[in-house]
Amino acid sequence: MASRLPLLLLLIAVTCLSQFYRVSNSVIAPELTRDLDLSARQLGWAGSAFFFALFAVQIPVGMWFDRFGARRTVAALSLLAMLGSLWIARAADAADLIAGRTIVGIGCAASFMSVVFLCSRWFEQARLATALSWVFAASNIGTLAAATPLAWVAGTVGWRHGFLGLAAVTLLVAVGFLAFVRDRPPEYLGPEARKETPAEILRGLWEVWRTPGLGPVLSMHFFAYATMLTVLGVWGGPYLYDVHKLDGVERGNVLLAMGVAQILGILAYGPMDRVLRSRKKVVFGGAAISMVLLAVMALMANPPLWLAVMLLVAFCFFCAYGTVIVAQGRALFPDRLAGRGVTTVNMAQCLGLAVLPAGTGYIVEAFGSGDTAYRWVFATLAGGLALGSIAYVRARDSATG
Repeated sequence: MASRLPLLLLLIAVTCLSQFYRVSNSVIAPELTRDLDLSARQLGWAGSAFFFALFAVQIPVGMWFDRFGARRTVAALSLLAMLGSLWIARAADAADLIAGRTIVGIGCAASFMSVVFLCSRWFEQARLATALSWVFAASNIGTLAAATPLAWVAGTVGWRHGFLGLAAVTLLVAVGFLAFVRDRPPEYLGPEARKETPAEILRGLWEVWRTPGLGPVLSMHFFAYATMLTVLGVWGGPYLYDVHKLDGVERGNVLLAMGVAQILGILAYGPMDRVLRSRKKVVFGGAAISMVLLAVMALMANPPLWLAVMLLVAFCFFCAYGTVIVAQGRALFPDRLAGRGVTTVNMAQCLGLAVLPAGTGYIVEAFGSGDTAYRWVFATLAGGLALGSIAYVRARDSATG
């Protein structure tokens, strides 16, 4: 385990940054709206821009993983994330914010899949979901930092200075990843992967897309994490501001609690596939409870603050089952296709993260940013989870024991 510690710490660092960038818009949404004169639709697109960028480059990232390794790919792309953070810090309008988040999204495109790619080589398959849960749970330090701490920074020195500091941190993490991460464990004695020709890379990608059982996993993955992050990372802050009139730090405190709940949920789900000897049961259970909580929020008009907070926190806990889907997706592919396989699975998540925030932005704008608008958002997200679950019925289980 000691030999794996530098790897785990740097994987946590690079995913912390990605998490911060993902959800940072939520807590400072009113300030962004004021300073950049944003509409609800533009705010939704700014939330989605990050994930459209992630989606657009997943296939190249998978090819780069298999050809150049995760170490060099993540370090190089992180430099783009730094530039995107600087762009956001200098944003003058909605176009600048969307452009900056697009660049950051490209820069973070390899972060989470590097965890799956590297942990699948450094940890045995039966413990992969648990290892992923450690890293993904710890990565939510970035989510927590984008809550009350970012609200405090925005209120004291301004959100622009916060993104300038974040650019410097991103550069340090990129350098550290290049210097200390290795693509294979030191005890690995097998031959290094042969460098494939471009034609062989494309044939491997085609093989990935023809993998039996891939479609149902992609269908569930489209909605699972995207649903949770649409609430936590995009509309949680505006909902608390528009409906419950919370100020920046108060919103940050609630989002902090939601982020902590997500961390605890990830840790709880991590070993559940081994306890139940089924990943499919874990995913179905998490999706069902999440749908019920969203339905309750959709049906209740103007709930008291304490109840709204309780439901939001519970939702973030129970909707944290995405790592189990990731482990299930990774189990579909041999090691030689690991990079292309995990990034193909991640494309579904990225597409969901791009579509749901933007789509719900139109709902919020159509209903006037009030209680009714957010109830329709919750109902739409519950319906999406239901559709994903219906398709997931046909998924091939990858039981562990």
